[in-house]
Amino acid sequence: MHIAPDDGVPIYLQIVNQVKYQVASGRLAPGEELPPIRVLAERLRINPNTVVRAYRELELAGVLEKRGTTGTFVSNAVTPLARRERLRILTERVDALVVEAQHLGVGVDDVLELVRKRNNALSEGKTEDKR
Repeated sequence: MHIAPDDGVPIYLQIVNQVKYQVASGRLAPGEELPPIRVLAERLRINPNTVVRAYRELELAGVLEKRGTTGTFVSNAVTPLARRERLRILTERVDALVVEAQHLGVGVDDVLELVRKRNNALSEGKTEDKR
C-alpha cells in the first residue's frame, strides 16, 4: 500500500480505495487478514486513527469484517462488490483512454482495434511490441 500525502485525496480514502482495488483484483481474497491497525499505521507512517477510519469505512461498505479480537478480515460476502469495483475501476480507465484518444485525434474505431491487438498480443505473451 502506498500513500501520497500531497495528492489531495484524504489518506483514509487512499487506504479505502487501495483495499477495494486489491479485493476487486483478487490480490486480497475473502477471509484474508489485513494488518492490525497499529502495524499498518507504523508501516505507512500515519496516525492510527486514520487507519481506524479507513477500516470502519470498509466495514460499513461490507468489504471488511472484524472478528472480535482476532483481527480484521476481507469479508466472505465481498463478491458482488468485487465485480462492481472492478467495473468501476475499468470505467475510470476507459474514460481516461477515451479522453486521451480524443485529445490525440484518434477515433473510437482505431482505439477499439488497438485494444483488440493489445489483447491478442498479451494473450500470446507478446508484451514487448506496444505499437
